[in-house]
Amino acid sequence: MTPMTSPGLPADDLVPGARHAVAPAGIVSTGWPRIKNTCRNIGWQFDPWQDAVGRLILAKKACGGWAADLSIMSIPRQVGKSYLLGCIIFALCLLTPKLRVIWTSHHTATTEEMYEAMKELAEHRRVKPHVRKCAALQGSRWRISFRNGSRIDFGARSQGFGRGKSKVGVLVLDEFQHISSRALANLVPTANTADNPLILCAGTPPGPEVTGEAFIGRRKAALDRLSTDTMYVEFAADANADLDDRRQWAKANPSFPKRTPERAMLLMRKMLDDEDFRREALGVWDESRHVSIVAPTAWSALVSDGPAFDVAPAALAVDMSHRRDISVVAAWPVDDRLHVEEVWAGIDVAAAVSWLSRAAGRRIPVLIDSYSPAVQMVPMLESARVKVRRTSTREMAAGAQIVESRLGAGSLTHAGQSSVTLAVMAAVKRPIGDAGGFGWDRKDQSKQIHPLVAMSLAVAGASGGKQRSGGGSGFA
Repeated sequence: MTPMTSPGLPADDLVPGARHAVAPAGIVSTGWPRIKNTCRNIGWQFDPWQDAVGRLILAKKACGGWAADLSIMSIPRQVGKSYLLGCIIFALCLLTPKLRVIWTSHHTATTEEMYEAMKELAEHRRVKPHVRKCAALQGSRWRISFRNGSRIDFGARSQGFGRGKSKVGVLVLDEFQHISSRALANLVPTANTADNPLILCAGTPPGPEVTGEAFIGRRKAALDRLSTDTMYVEFAADANADLDDRRQWAKANPSFPKRTPERAMLLMRKMLDDEDFRREALGVWDESRHVSIVAPTAWSALVSDGPAFDVAPAALAVDMSHRRDISVVAAWPVDDRLHVEEVWAGIDVAAAVSWLSRAAGRRIPVLIDSYSPAVQMVPMLESARVKVRRTSTREMAAGAQIVESRLGAGSLTHAGQSSVTLAVMAAVKRPIGDAGGFGWDRKDQSKQIHPLVAMSLAVAGASGGKQRSGGGSGFA
């Protein structure tokens, strides 16, 4: 198990042939041997890459729970993903009485195709005695039920399948490229009431017709080591691969040519245009695609008038861009929410200091990142006896994580200002430390994210604070 606990190892050491392989933290064991032995007794065998991925999917923490909250595979067509996941699920159903499994795909046709493939597994001579029934249900849904009370339900997300379910022990999200962050948020709670739920996600790189925000964001978090509880494996050819190069086909597809014959690849080459073939058959990602930390629709839904005009904020924060644009953001606790607004913007340092001196007075804390160009204001604000504080990278990480968590929970409101919205939509995470912390990447000078940096510090300063009236603060 030692290689699995070392996220810095090359991908090929974790999963043979993988371009990327990221293991979750805290692995001490895996449930794979028991599943593999059950499958071997049935007659199902695995290739080396499937053996390695199965070991990662079923990796366990010291407490006995699964190490990965999400197990994600970016994998081309015709590789053997459905066989691997299907075998794992069947073995779990055979070994775990009353286990409830939900398999969802985006399209009804894909879901039915997967049901038919799983039905074949159910009809294996060593499995069939344990299967009670395979049946089509109303509303384009299908079910495989076992004699020990376990069952696998199949349905399409486009038909609303999956929402409102409970106590789901295994949730499979196939065609993961089609899932939005909001849809993922609606589906994951189905497993929250189960003991030790397993969530498996798989798909090909998102095409231009879908946002792919959930897939893109979680891939980036895994590759940047921002997420310590995600298992991620990616199979792909080189970005500039010759689409007819058989060596690239083998690099993308570890089942080629032994299990995926050349004729199957040639058929896809004939049926798909070049860009679709690059994504669907070779697994190549468009690295230029960006996903915001919050979906635009979710951000828009959080617009609010905020607190009364005479209520002073719990904290103010300042940041400055590469080109010396200044943003001052205030944060107010309002019941169980935080409200943020940009309250001053400009390029004049002296004017910003003068405004802050009047608005903050001696009571409201003003936070400034120690590594920001805005740190030049600290001595001037101190001379004005403002309660100013240089912040550390730890506070920046805390503020960024609070922002992300509250946006996900819908408990961070804002005034809908274009400067703040543009900053939030453009933001890219950067790792801070080695424990999953992050801040906002300032390297791309074309992106004006300084309002978000100020907002994160203001939120960090205001967390745990209380609403209060103006009282000479300049907000009356």
